[in-house]
Parts: sequence; C-alpha cells; structure tokens
Amino acid sequence: MKLTVMSFNTQHCENFLTKQIDYDVMVKAIRDCGADIVGLNEIRDQGTMEGYEPQAKALAERLGYYYYFAKAIDVGEAPNPYGNALVSRYPILTAETIMVPDPTGPRTGGKWYETRCLLKAKIDVGDGLTVCVMHFGLNRDEQVNAVETAVANIEEKTCVLMGDFNVIPEDPVLAPIREVLYDTAELFEGERLSWPSDTPERKIDYLFTSKDIKVHSADIPAIVASDHRPYVAEIEW
Repeated sequence: MKLTVMSFNTQHCENFLTKQIDYDVMVKAIRDCGADIVGLNEIRDQGTMEGYEPQAKALAERLGYYYYFAKAIDVGEAPNPYGNALVSRYPILTAETIMVPDPTGPRTGGKWYETRCLLKAKIDVGDGLTVCVMHFGLNRDEQVNAVETAVANIEEKTCVLMGDFNVIPEDPVLAPIREVLYDTAELFEGERLSWPSDTPERKIDYLFTSKDIKVHSADIPAIVASDHRPYVAEIEW
C-alpha cells in the first residue's frame, strides 16, 4: 500500500498573509501536496468564543475526508476546545485522545506552559495504519513528558508519528523516538526548514515512521498557508 502522509500546523487555520481564518488556503495546501492522511496541530473545535468552530470538520468536508479532533485544552473561561486533529481520505476505525502528563516540578525554560495531548488513530487502509499526532510544549519538562508519552503509545509496525515538536533536529530530547522510529528527514536533499513559512529559520516539524514502512520521498515544500510549512512523505508498506 502506498500513500502520502502530511504533518501541518495550521495555526487555527489562519492565513499567514491575510491573518484571517481561511479554510480554502489550508485545503489548497493539502491538495497541492497530494496528502491522503494529514495530522493537524493548533485546531479549534466548537466553542462559545467568536471564531471557535469545528475546524477539522470544515477542512474534512471540503476535502471529502474523514476526521477526528483531539482536545488538549479549552481556551478562556468558557468551553473553547483547542488541540490536534486528523483528516483522512480513508475511514478512521478507532481514535482516542491521550493526555500528556503535566510537569509536576518547577517549570524549566521559563516559557509559556500549556497542557498537550497525543491523538492516536487506526486508519482503514491496507491492513491498518496507526497514526499519532502531537504538538510538543515549549519547556523542556513538557517536551520530556511528550516524548515519553509518544514512545509509550506508538506501535512497532505500520505506524506514523508526526507533528510540531518545537525542537530542532539536533536536540537530544528526540533520542528515545529515534531509537524506535525512522526519521523521514533522512531523505531530504539539502536543508529543509519549516518555520516561519515565508522565510524559515528552523525545522521544528517532524514525520517519523515505524521501520517496516518504506519511505519513498520526504519534503517540506515552500508553501505559505499557515505560519508553518507542511511536511509530506510518500510511504509504502
């Protein structure tokens, strides 16, 4: 089975150039990349604040895809869900939201703190593909907890882990993931950076696969839709 997977931090579907919610530009980016399965970060769901609507559903309906939303937090005092999501050309057999434990000790790094989650889904394609979507925090203790959660929940076979990890490739915090999964960035021809999308300075988005999956190609195309460029890989198993 061969298909294209994509990791995409949409910044709640805000067009990077116009600063307006723009589903069409996000859908165009997904279509231009030929993505069959897309892991999405920074997605809103139905809430009470202005602009809080089911964004994964909106994207899926335009694409004709299936979807699942995984809430990490509520923004503000009223219920305004925010988190990760998945849209898929193929049916989603099962899906769950797994919370990343909050750090219990003093905050490290001094940056803004936010509860995170892992989206884990089984896609009805081939004999089944497990897809995990994450968005790491900015503090080191958050990142360590995110890595531990990822390693505890990934599968040894037919599994993809993707998302905005908020660390550069040289960061040792990723070592436990690299021990069990393959980093598709090894196929990059030259440097590929993902943020910010107009003039990228660093690579903080990732797409890992289990080692039984063959990766034909991987790229971070120069697409300016969100503040992150999308990350795509063609895989086969």
